[in-house]
Amino acid sequence: MRRVAFVLAPIVVVVFTVIGMALHGKTDSGTAYFQAGDQAAMIGLGVLIALGILLFARPRVRANADGAKIRNIIGQIEVPWAVVRAVRFDRGSAWASLELQDDDLVPVHAIQANDKQAAVDAVRALRRLLAASQVDPAK
Repeated sequence: MRRVAFVLAPIVVVVFTVIGMALHGKTDSGTAYFQAGDQAAMIGLGVLIALGILLFARPRVRANADGAKIRNIIGQIEVPWAVVRAVRFDRGSAWASLELQDDDLVPVHAIQANDKQAAVDAVRALRRLLAASQVDPAK
């Protein structure tokens, strides 16, 4: 998803810039007149749409022995392993999630089913970290 967003965002800006520059003068019917402000608005709209697309490049998960820091499209949360019951990646689910002790689910948008084996490997790594955190040090 990150690669698609980084490719698509500049294309959107270029397309809206070309459309904005093509807007000029009166239409054939003479009813509309486009000025520099209209052109700038089209380019600005393209930039805003591109920024919205780039939000999809934002998801990330970083995990260590203490817990996981999850950054989704909107929002970020740091979850210690002590409050995580399981790392879930249910069949048919678009992305992985962390099941917390209080039955909440924290989506992990950075691990998506579209990533196939890379997603499986990432979930297995998170599960290993979770299992290692649950080992009783007294034993």
